[in-house]
Amino acid sequence: MLIAPSVLSADFGNLQRDVEAICAAGCDLVHVDVMDGHFVPNLTIGPVVVQAIAACATKPLDIHLMVENNTFFVELFAPLKPEYISFHIEEEKHPHRLIQKIRSYGIKPAIVLNPHTPPESIEFLLKDLDMVLLMSVNPGFGGQSFIESVITKAARLNEMRNKINPLCRIEVDGGVSDKNIHLLKDAGVDIVVAGSYVFKHRSFKEAIDSLKV
Repeated sequence: MLIAPSVLSADFGNLQRDVEAICAAGCDLVHVDVMDGHFVPNLTIGPVVVQAIAACATKPLDIHLMVENNTFFVELFAPLKPEYISFHIEEEKHPHRLIQKIRSYGIKPAIVLNPHTPPESIEFLLKDLDMVLLMSVNPGFGGQSFIESVITKAARLNEMRNKINPLCRIEVDGGVSDKNIHLLKDAGVDIVVAGSYVFKHRSFKEAIDSLKV
């Protein structure tokens, strides 16, 4: 299991310290939640802060867009060369075109599904993706409870990707902890985003290690 701590739960007064600490503790990706206050009722960080995160991170960035104007934000963050940029299928009218645009920058394209959105909605896009991110909470805020139905959803997506695009990874974001990590693993999940669980733990390393199943 690959671990992508969400910096949304970090101490923003000591952001460099926390980003360097999770990288040193063995995370695989640094998950960055970008919210515009329109697609979700919260406003987070822009390119200046993400650039600062990129400068001190020794692990690749995993940028999760929760925004209305996806193309604008892709162009904004592409120069930082993250590993992944993911966008919500619920908001994008031309997902295939945006996937191609992200890939043209040398970045791996990913699509995000809200808790109510079925995996079948991206069946005809799956072959062009490097990752699908399943939300296991409602997007917009950290610290929410895990929505159990994502386990079944991940298992369905796992069957689909094994037939269509076995190299596509499955990521889950929201309420992840040592209590549900084995269920996620068994369902075929490859990457987990963990915010509160990692950053509120007494030891970043212990928290990350407990998820590496």
